[in-house]
Amino acid sequence: MNKQLIFKKRPVGMPASDTWSLESNSIPDLKDGEVLIQHHYISLDPAMRGWMNDKKSYIPPIAINDVMRSGSIGKVVKVNNHPTYKVGDCLTGWGGVQQYVATNGDNWYKVDDTLAPMPMYIATLGMPGMTAYFGILEVGKIKEGDIVLVSGAAGAVGSVVGQIAKIKGCTVIGIAGGKEKCDYLINDLGFDAAIDYKSENIYSALKEKCPKGVDVFFDNVGGEILNAALLKLRMHARVVICGAISQYNNTEKVQGPSNYMSLLVNRATMQGMVVMDYAKDYGTAAQEMGMWMQQGKLKSTLAMYNGIENFHETFTRLFTGDKKGKLVLKVIE
Repeated sequence: MNKQLIFKKRPVGMPASDTWSLESNSIPDLKDGEVLIQHHYISLDPAMRGWMNDKKSYIPPIAINDVMRSGSIGKVVKVNNHPTYKVGDCLTGWGGVQQYVATNGDNWYKVDDTLAPMPMYIATLGMPGMTAYFGILEVGKIKEGDIVLVSGAAGAVGSVVGQIAKIKGCTVIGIAGGKEKCDYLINDLGFDAAIDYKSENIYSALKEKCPKGVDVFFDNVGGEILNAALLKLRMHARVVICGAISQYNNTEKVQGPSNYMSLLVNRATMQGMVVMDYAKDYGTAAQEMGMWMQQGKLKSTLAMYNGIENFHETFTRLFTGDKKGKLVLKVIE
């Protein structure tokens, strides 16, 4: 049987457990030219909350009664005349929160799990890592000597953004929640400074930690943190809008930045980024980040949990802050 998490209703605010239904259905039969993938790991990302809303976005919303959308990685266990993939191949793609998926292979990618552990391909070498890489290098356009500010800095994307900026010779300040995460940024990841938004006034802390302002602000959080950071922009600064996790479960209107005129005064830019736009260059990015990992310049932290039946409890950790690094759910039994 195939355990599947079925999306049942669109949530308002933080999704409750009855947003989904856990079902056991037959493992799908293969059509000609398809492979059957047994999932090992599922990727949990803040973007999943946005996909549940029935409104226009960069990707269509999840349909009611569909399998919950997610990134995934697993191994081919059965093949029906597929031209490329064979049993034993390790593939990553958008398989959803389930144990098995049948696919013709479109938008799936073969990876070598002998070079890096499987979860790494849905973490630093997967969508979060690609988001960080292209977001800070292509959109943020960092250069040596820049002062870089990162919100959500202890998360899957922010932690990689800060490390790449350090590799490129920047001064990096991270914003995170709690002393443990701030210590992690400085002591483990090599950030130059950290701001604990839970215990510090964000405006005062930015004045102290960024006295010369910032050249690049990489934002994963939105809300008041974005508003405060806009006041610290230097001339020709770049603001990268990657996410707004503080706003995803709002029951009222999204809180927008009232300090946007700082963009005009400082001739700055604010640009959104979606990682899918850079898909053709994923291989190049993965190769460079893999090299940095081998050299010990780029570290990864996985927050690993077990079982599809524990999806809701694990998913909420994205928004409570009860994790560091990349959140992964192991679904193979």
